[in-house]
Amino acid sequence: MAVEAYLPTILTVVTTAAIDSINPCAIGVLILMVSVILGSGKSIKHMLLLGGLYVFSVFVVYLLAGFGLLFFLASLPLALTEYLSISVGIIIILAGLLEIKDFFWYGRGFSLAIPVYFSKKLHGLASKTTIPGVILLGAFVSAVELPCTGAPYLAIITLLSQYFDFTALMLLILYNIIFVLPLIVILFLVASGKKLQEIKKWKQDTRGVMRLLIGLLLIAMGWLLMLIANGTINFG
Repeated sequence: MAVEAYLPTILTVVTTAAIDSINPCAIGVLILMVSVILGSGKSIKHMLLLGGLYVFSVFVVYLLAGFGLLFFLASLPLALTEYLSISVGIIIILAGLLEIKDFFWYGRGFSLAIPVYFSKKLHGLASKTTIPGVILLGAFVSAVELPCTGAPYLAIITLLSQYFDFTALMLLILYNIIFVLPLIVILFLVASGKKLQEIKKWKQDTRGVMRLLIGLLLIAMGWLLMLIANGTINFG
């Protein structure tokens, strides 16, 4: 049966983006970059400028990647989209199971994480606190983490591609705004006097819970994609 589905609701997009936004890589690199900037004696204003450019770079690259993938999926024949949605659903469910595994047995076996080589590269780039450097850093973070930890984003894009119009594009933009909100909040918390050590501790303390939430969300969305693909349900 061919795919026939409407756009996911705003609540679906907002919830997925909010959970996905607690992204350990993007947040970790920002914290490291801010600590380098402040450690070198730069002003809070300079930190906000460079941090803002980093966030903007992450936003633009992630959004452009989403636009490209959304346009590609929407241009596929409807019959092919049905099988693609089922395949994506299975992949997303497997990703969800891996995230849940990491809640119980973090660091054991395969995980959805950025490879060590790229992780070291990111830490090296984070120390180059120039305007071109932070823009490149944001772009590199987005490019590296998208294939590794972008399963929630892929799920939303696949849903949006099944009813591709202006509203779908606006929902994609909304997703990306929510995705970078924690980065903006961290910048302003540091600017208002919040200690970086407290933010690092919060990131470490919430890591396991966020993996569990992401895992449960991915399993639900993967199952939803397959139900839409076989025509069992429609999004209204």
